[in-house]
Amino acid sequence: MLDANSSLHAHAVQGVALILLSLAFLPFDTFIVGWSYAFSFFYPLRAVQHRRHVRSPRTPYFEPKTILVTGVGMTKGLALARIFYAAGHNVIGADFEPLALPTACGRTSRALKVFHKLTRPDGGREKQARYTQSILDIVRHENVDMWVSCSGVASALEDGVAKEMVELVTSCKAVQFDVTTTKRLHEKHSFMDYTKSIGLPIPETHTVTSKAAALQLLDDASATDKRYIMKYIGTDDAVRADMTLLPLHSPARTKAHISRFEISEDRPWILQQFIRGPEYCTHSLVVKGEVKAFVACPSSELLMHYVALPPDSGLSRSMLRFTQEFAAAGGPSFTGHLSFDFLVEGADAEEALRDPAASVKLYPIECNPRAHTAVCLFNDTPELVQGYLSLLEPKQAVPRSPANKSLTPNGLAPQPIVPNAPKKYYWIGHDFAELVVAPVLSLFAADGLSLVEVLERVLSFAEHVLWWHDGTFEVWDPVPAWWLYHVYWPTQFLMALVFQRKWSRVNVSTCKMFMC
Repeated sequence: MLDANSSLHAHAVQGVALILLSLAFLPFDTFIVGWSYAFSFFYPLRAVQHRRHVRSPRTPYFEPKTILVTGVGMTKGLALARIFYAAGHNVIGADFEPLALPTACGRTSRALKVFHKLTRPDGGREKQARYTQSILDIVRHENVDMWVSCSGVASALEDGVAKEMVELVTSCKAVQFDVTTTKRLHEKHSFMDYTKSIGLPIPETHTVTSKAAALQLLDDASATDKRYIMKYIGTDDAVRADMTLLPLHSPARTKAHISRFEISEDRPWILQQFIRGPEYCTHSLVVKGEVKAFVACPSSELLMHYVALPPDSGLSRSMLRFTQEFAAAGGPSFTGHLSFDFLVEGADAEEALRDPAASVKLYPIECNPRAHTAVCLFNDTPELVQGYLSLLEPKQAVPRSPANKSLTPNGLAPQPIVPNAPKKYYWIGHDFAELVVAPVLSLFAADGLSLVEVLERVLSFAEHVLWWHDGTFEVWDPVPAWWLYHVYWPTQFLMALVFQRKWSRVNVSTCKMFMC
């Protein structure tokens, strides 16, 4: 993909090419949708069969709940909507849609009883109040029992505000952390401070509010073998992908690199120790301080392939213990989706994958107090719904803490729900562009890939198509995938052309376009 230094003309060509690619596949993808409907009509798949069974007159004991899922335009929200639907519940969907256009792919899902459009809460208190009121109106109008928030990065805090209001004035329960907790975990420096305060390990981390402070720390580090990565504590697409190891080979080069950043009291950054080893991410559902569901998988800076770690591996167990301790420290009001990014030293990771009893030293580098796309690994795990419904159970007396508090989160915590034989997930639109189109075009560049390298990538794409599972497409619910590639993304590329915006890459699963 292009970067910020590329011309506007080059970005326009890139956008036009992708729109034409969408048009080229439109007839074939439309045929797939028609075939899917015909197939699922004659051969109902497990999700549909299970819904019909639990809602049958022969099962009068079943009481369907009304579940509001926000963020159904993203894979994580759509996946949860489908899981609740398959379990027999009534699912209300909601999401943002730019320029009043019906672009959210989740709105077309068979899993939804109805879809509501939300106004983005950016632009001050007035829009925040309107957003909170819109959530409240949906909860009241649809008589919602539980709100499952699948917010993106930009609306995490606003969902915390809405959660507090919804639970204050209605009987609806929200799977969402409150404002204070969300803010603490969302911002990198406060997450590190809090994690350290509850006795969990963190990599060496420094908060800097000036270029001089950053340069001083890096100058002191130049005499050691330590390397650091500089991260903005908030969200900024222009610098998010910068993983430059600091300090550089000379003080002058380090100073030149740091000078590119805007660092101040109002815009603090962190310098975080670099750990050489693989990166992993987790997704967990936490209800009242207890981890109800958990999965871990290998990660990367832009994660588009999901393969679950064996839950009985030492590596997965270590990350689960960390999550349980973190959740237990939050107390009985700690409810929401909790995701961590970890670094593990290479040799430790290899041993922990082989040995279930191995315990590794984890280095948490980031926390996302919201649902992670890795929730798609639970697609074939209907038990997940019971984890959510536990939030609606009556409050129980909280037992007194034992004298040895270290036993509470680990030895006494019940085993969470883990994915049942999870598939491997990819997104065909992303992989086709990255593993087929881009490599083939590089054959015509002076410094492009060799023919052998191109064939390797094409074979990797073929393997994904044949043996992996697309994160958006389901045979019994095919329209959202069609809508994603032939309505949502073409609209985004067209808007970038009209408003002359530069973008460097897209995340197909979260429907996010990274501007540059």
